[in-house]
Amino acid sequence: MLIQYLGFSMFSEGLGDSVSFVQYFLFFKIFLMRQLIAICLKCFLLFAFPCAGQDLIFVKKDSIIQAQLKIGNQVLMHTPENQLWSIATKWESGWPSNWLHANSTTVETLDNMNILKGKIVLPDGELLLQDVYFPQNENGVIKCIRRYEWTGKRSLDSITLSIRWSIPSIDSKPFLPGILYYGNPSGEKNGPNNVPWFHNQLEEESYFEEHRYPMPFVSLEWKNMNKIYGSALHTVPSPIIGGNISDQWWSLGIKRNRTETDIVLLTGPVAYNGQKNVVKALQTDYLPYKNTFIKLEPGTIIEKTFYLEGQTGLIQGTAFQKAVSTSIELFQPFSLADLPSYKEIMQAKYRFTRSRWVESSKYAGFNMFPTHVKPKIVLGWAGQSEAPAFALQVLEKETKDATIWTKIQHTLDHICTSPFTEDGFAVEFDLETGKWDSRDPVSQGQAMNNIASAIIESKRHPKLNSKKWETFLLKSSSIFAEKILQENWKPVNTAESFFIAPFVKAYIIFGDDTFKKAAIKIANYYVQRHIKMEEPYWGGTLDAQCEDKEGAWGAFQGLLSIYELTKDPAYLKYAKHACDVVLSYTVVWDIPMPAGRLADHRFKSRGWTGVSVQNQHLDVYGVLIAPSIYKMGRYLQDENLKKIARTMFLSCGQLIAYDGAQGEQIQQTNFAQHGRMDQVSKLRGGYSEPWTVYWITAHFLTAAAEFKQMGVIL
Repeated sequence: MLIQYLGFSMFSEGLGDSVSFVQYFLFFKIFLMRQLIAICLKCFLLFAFPCAGQDLIFVKKDSIIQAQLKIGNQVLMHTPENQLWSIATKWESGWPSNWLHANSTTVETLDNMNILKGKIVLPDGELLLQDVYFPQNENGVIKCIRRYEWTGKRSLDSITLSIRWSIPSIDSKPFLPGILYYGNPSGEKNGPNNVPWFHNQLEEESYFEEHRYPMPFVSLEWKNMNKIYGSALHTVPSPIIGGNISDQWWSLGIKRNRTETDIVLLTGPVAYNGQKNVVKALQTDYLPYKNTFIKLEPGTIIEKTFYLEGQTGLIQGTAFQKAVSTSIELFQPFSLADLPSYKEIMQAKYRFTRSRWVESSKYAGFNMFPTHVKPKIVLGWAGQSEAPAFALQVLEKETKDATIWTKIQHTLDHICTSPFTEDGFAVEFDLETGKWDSRDPVSQGQAMNNIASAIIESKRHPKLNSKKWETFLLKSSSIFAEKILQENWKPVNTAESFFIAPFVKAYIIFGDDTFKKAAIKIANYYVQRHIKMEEPYWGGTLDAQCEDKEGAWGAFQGLLSIYELTKDPAYLKYAKHACDVVLSYTVVWDIPMPAGRLADHRFKSRGWTGVSVQNQHLDVYGVLIAPSIYKMGRYLQDENLKKIARTMFLSCGQLIAYDGAQGEQIQQTNFAQHGRMDQVSKLRGGYSEPWTVYWITAHFLTAAAEFKQMGVIL
């Protein structure tokens, strides 16, 4: 009875009466160790996300109410002084003007809700105003619904509504998911016209359409008296009624004032990089987006929901993490009912894999490109020709292909003929010329990781001979480890973080401490370089030198592998930091689409990921990351991470054609790299369908294999 009371029934099951006291003692010891680990993880979460303990108070000064979000004596956010509600009634010189303001003089209470009311009197009637603030929820955020009601008998034209909350700092670090990471210093350095940036200059403004945000919030981090604070405003995105242009939405962003910085919601106006009425619509340029005022017809009611969140006692570079967690909790992007099934996804992806198989007496592998592009076998990044050699071993029974073992053997045998130089092996093989070419650390690191996984898995399959693969991995690991362990090693960006995971696996395979030392050196280097977010993770996307999801993924994957190797909890904390940057590119809501290819398929955007601050379309890359996010959910006992990982995999199975093909670029916002790109109105809702490069399919196979190894049923 005591054994069962302590939760040992699962240990003693099947042992019968022969279990000795010593065995029970060992079981009890294991049980205590597990409980200790659980307590440590909970403490880690408390450390990572300090409890808010925040209060929304209402201060009355000269008969006017100001709302303040406070923790202790520290004001983290407040409504602008004497300007609780603000609207612009004209549009002059291409921007809202003639601002009018209103305030509340009383606070009503109803069942722990606080209600503020006011009005703006105009020549043709009254605009009634109301804020309803709800009690803080269990996640430490406060909900508000702001209401506007036009009671006049004639229409109000050229109107702009606003919601503004101020933080007490002029030197804050902004975090706008998928758009602006602590100012985008690296992206600006490498191409100031390619990315949004923010300098905290007086009157500087950055506002973006809500549908551009994968997670719709703005987080600001600032320092005061050597203490780090954070505030965030989350919004429930929506198009705006009465918009002057088609498909007009609320916009969300920031403005630097003389003494404070505002988080701002507007009914349409956009601005960035010192320019108003423009959106980042192209990879290296912008397009005009003008006259985004609204028209209020008599009787119009507009309600906007947003959430307030504050933090104190932070470590530099971490304020965004709680906001990421809160966004997932608010939107609950976990429903799988309207998503493709695992079975139909995998059938389609293997169908497509067979179509890309190429073999002759001179080569064997998976062609990266569709038929209208010169055929190549490409390793890593967008080709991933080596990835099936691991994944198909694990998924062999699902493929129902008797030739699978021959394909695995031949593709890696050919890949291992790639020639070496002092810069490592080549990653592109031209089928027509028979020549190898091109070298970059992102592709090399990813290829080595997949080859190492294939070697480890092959030990379970006597049909395979991995000697050539091991020779190749040993040589490549030795070349890169020697270079990285030199004192003068200093990588340009986060790209070389992709070497961490394969070095860990090479250490496991060969037992050479050199590879372990190299892996830990890289991990520690990138922790020191990026953990404070003075230089956010960047450079993992080869067609965009800027802050990006893939650079953060390289660090996340590597740091997680170091934690699993060393069991040092510090690396779990560092991995979570990179994980949260990756997650910030993940869409947590279903963005309504205008007429177009995405609307044709009733596309659901939750679980898809933005690429970078330069390439702001969606792609399926997050499917590869999903197993590691699930692992973090296990390590941190965070069910939301497990749930969103499932969503990421299954949701990315949308838009698969009859032959298993799937395009690369999903245009959820006013941004495109392909198609008609001369008008903003032609961008959103588009789908770059013909660009069916092989990485899309390879990542599904790899992720499915990793989920299967973990015993996760999708």
